[in-house]
Amino acid sequence: MEGGAIAQFLPLILIFAIMYFLLIRPQQKKLKDHQKMVEAVRRGDLVVTQGGIIGKVVKVRDDGEIEVEIAEGVKVRVIKATLADVKSKTEPAEAS
Repeated sequence: MEGGAIAQFLPLILIFAIMYFLLIRPQQKKLKDHQKMVEAVRRGDLVVTQGGIIGKVVKVRDDGEIEVEIAEGVKVRVIKATLADVKSKTEPAEAS
């Protein structure tokens, strides 16, 4: 009887394992990569928001916001987590 019970749960276990490796694990990796990208944003980077706005980072704030210049003299505050991509990265300033 015990062998029959294990055989009944085996397909469920296999389905969960497949779902984990095909859906859950890649999503977690993508989230970690996005968090690293957001944490590495610096002044001067060219960024794209999830709304499709492209601009240059003017100021990085401590409260999870950045100031982005989208046109000459036009600056908007953007939540860091809403960044979709960093197009061009600037080199970190060297400590003197």
